[in-house]
Amino acid sequence: MQIKSRLMVLLTFAFFCFALTGASLSREIPEGITESFKKGDSRELARHFNKNIELVLLGNEDVYSKSQAELILRNFFLENKPVKFDLLHHGGKKSSRYAIGNLQTENGDFRIYFLLRVIEDTPLIQLLRVEVKEEPS
Repeated sequence: MQIKSRLMVLLTFAFFCFALTGASLSREIPEGITESFKKGDSRELARHFNKNIELVLLGNEDVYSKSQAELILRNFFLENKPVKFDLLHHGGKKSSRYAIGNLQTENGDFRIYFLLRVIEDTPLIQLLRVEVKEEPS
């Protein structure tokens, strides 16, 4: 019986460790990024860009300055007004993180992928990919 109670204490401890780790991961993706996608706010989103960003937007791929990428995304949001954004998955480590989300717009749904690099304790978007969301077969 003593082994079972020790096992229960260990499992409870492990559960709380995983729960706390999950809670800290949600804080690793700056809320301003998810809010920017929800609102279609390219200016706020650009505040989270690195100096240069690899932007893949509907198959067009290039490296842009922060201001160029903001302008491209402003046009995208003007043509595709956001209705809803859900962060589906995120992970990584202290120096780099990634996230995947769904962006629902008035003109269709998109899958959003982004990679953050931590520079001077600030997570900045290094890569942003926007693709048309494929419907499941």
